[in-house]
Amino acid sequence: MPSTPVTIRDVADAAGVSISTVSRALKNQRGLSDATRRHVRQVARKIGYDAARLRSAKAARLVFMVHRQHSHFASNPFFSDVLQGVEAACREAGLVPTLLSCGPTDPIREQLRLHEPDMILAAGFFETEVLDLVTALELPVALVDFSLRDLPAVNPDNETGGFLATRHLMDIGRRRIAYIAGPLAHTSIRERAHGYRRALFEAGMLADPELEAMATPGLPHDVGAAQAMQQLLRLREPPDAVFACNDAAALAAIGACHAAGLQVPRDVAVVGFDDIQMAAATRPSLTTLRVDRQALGRMGVELLLHGASMPRLNTLPVELVVRQSTGGR
Repeated sequence: MPSTPVTIRDVADAAGVSISTVSRALKNQRGLSDATRRHVRQVARKIGYDAARLRSAKAARLVFMVHRQHSHFASNPFFSDVLQGVEAACREAGLVPTLLSCGPTDPIREQLRLHEPDMILAAGFFETEVLDLVTALELPVALVDFSLRDLPAVNPDNETGGFLATRHLMDIGRRRIAYIAGPLAHTSIRERAHGYRRALFEAGMLADPELEAMATPGLPHDVGAAQAMQQLLRLREPPDAVFACNDAAALAAIGACHAAGLQVPRDVAVVGFDDIQMAAATRPSLTTLRVDRQALGRMGVELLLHGASMPRLNTLPVELVVRQSTGGR
């Protein structure tokens, strides 16, 4: 004979709290201490309550988290495109998406509870302590364009992209190929650097540490990348090509070359990564690795809904797009 389903009243009785307290704790709503929230959730799990039943009467709410340093969508459109994919997937799944930009100094758990989330999709780099606070809420969490521990994640094929960019520069005859990096805490930056070094290794070319320059920390990314390019141009043997960690850095590098009286691609060929809208519109147009950013957002939602039946780490392909900055049309 089937057992009687555990009810919210059973949880309230077992936890010694009111039914409304149980409801708020399981929905991550405001008005409870962390200790009470944890206690109710532990009791609910222990006696076998299915928390999904409590949320079945309303559309589930998905919070799209993006780091404050990535949230200026006008100057950094990568994550605005990811968000479009998230919104499209949410419409199809009957989810309600909300946007939260935050940083490590913000009261993140309190901000999240204002959104009353059922699931959280974190896009781009986040400090470990931030994601620790998020996962402590015991909600489904997935990552886009980042990887950390055992959290489900989807990323572009960054290493292959770095390899393709560097091989392309070799194929057009360049031999002093530099790499402009951003903060190495970013998964994508490290993986793109691995691809760059692997291409050099497989071609029998020694990696020159002088040719790896990092955008100056603490500055706007384009300003830091321009300074990194200026540093490379001051070398005794400056580069004849640059692979930049993203399109914003690549465009800044082109600007620094022009300011130094150099022509792109005659003097320095440049490749970016992401294929943001500006990459095709600038002059010279930018050779880059195309990333389907909306597909990243869509798969992030899929991970939250069906992650148990999907791989933990998912990789989407990238495509080399050759334009004027390396001699294309």
